[in-house]
Amino acid sequence: MPIALDHGRDSNEALKIARVLADEGAKITALHVMEEVPSYVAQYLPEGQMEANEKELKNRLISELAGVAGVEVAVIAGHAGHTIVDYAAHNEIDCIVVASHRPGLQDYFLGSTAARVVRHAPCAVHVSR
Repeated sequence: MPIALDHGRDSNEALKIARVLADEGAKITALHVMEEVPSYVAQYLPEGQMEANEKELKNRLISELAGVAGVEVAVIAGHAGHTIVDYAAHNEIDCIVVASHRPGLQDYFLGSTAARVVRHAPCAVHVSR
């Protein structure tokens, strides 16, 4: 279940959908993809900054899901669409629940994260609006 912390979305709807779709005893993972910083920028960041950012995002995700039992939290770096697909392929994910916004003109040219996940995921994908 990918969660974009920077979009101000409520993750409760995706969590409800994941619980409905999950078999009893299934593992639910709340995943946030932290956009990678280009190497030419990263060289100017203080040592340990990326690790600190990852830790802060993980803590925010844990805080947002406070009190929700049975949900694992993961924060990884990469391009959102590609990284979600790769994570699913390497972690035996059966279904991805991903939120989508209403498409605008830019989505027809660039493609949204949800569209990329739907096209390339190695498993079922449920898109919620």
